Amino acid sequence: MIYTAAIAAVGFALAPFVWVIVSGFLPEVAILTVPPEWFRSGLIADNYRYILTGEVPRAHEVGGQLRRMISEEVRHVPRAALNSSVVAGAVLLLNWLLGAPAAYAYARLRFPGRVATFYFITVSRLIPAVALAIPYFLIVQRLGLLDRHLALILIHTALTIPFTVLILVLYFRSIPVEIEESAQLDGATRWAILRRVMLPLALPSLVGAGLFAFMLSYSEFLFALLVTTTEYSRTLPVTLASVASNPDVSWSLLSAGTTLAVLPALILVWPIWRYMVRGLVSGSLN
Repeated sequence: MIYTAAIAAVGFALAPFVWVIVSGFLPEVAILTVPPEWFRSGLIADNYRYILTGEVPRAHEVGGQLRRMISEEVRHVPRAALNSSVVAGAVLLLNWLLGAPAAYAYARLRFPGRVATFYFITVSRLIPAVALAIPYFLIVQRLGLLDRHLALILIHTALTIPFTVLILVLYFRSIPVEIEESAQLDGATRWAILRRVMLPLALPSLVGAGLFAFMLSYSEFLFALLVTTTEYSRTLPVTLASVASNPDVSWSLLSAGTTLAVLPALILVWPIWRYMVRGLVSGSLN
């Protein structure tokens, strides 16, 4: 019974994603037929070919089917995926460059306001994102960064770095102080200790926190909708939302676009998923 329940739970979780993948290789009529006839006409690559090259699928050349609007929008998915990957990659790097030194300072150094500023950083993440939307938009507008990826990078970094600092502080505190004292006796500076001792030891949590920041930035919708205004700068969630909300939505093209949208994240996260989970759990428990 336990195995049956586990298989049912996994199937329930994976069924929508499997349906999306399969639908991307089927013509529109095969998806909408009741009862479904998924594989009667065979699998086709027309939907992906159209998204990547602009060649109209044969099923959409039938008279009376108006697919022009949705076709133009879904063709922006590859560019939007690239935009999201660039923004999320920059957010990941900034979380490492800024979060690791800040976490080490909070974990090991003593300075005025250390406790107050640490609590401010960690508690600030509890503020709902919608409450920050208007202030962030006004700041970005005043700085002249509207419709630029730099604005999204700065906003997403501000949203994700509290979690990175918290996880790394907990992990740094779990590392014995004697290791640092031995390095100091050998003449190592604080920066050398951080770079050569602490970061290699905290690599699991560093990878986990960085990938968490990447995934949050890659899938963030609210600020991407506010900051980006043109199709050439929009990120993936905004582009997919515009495709899905179109009344003339083509389910086959939408499924193909969604599959392409998920690929960059899967390529990055899947090979090191266990490494990421182990780092997050160890940083949270230590």
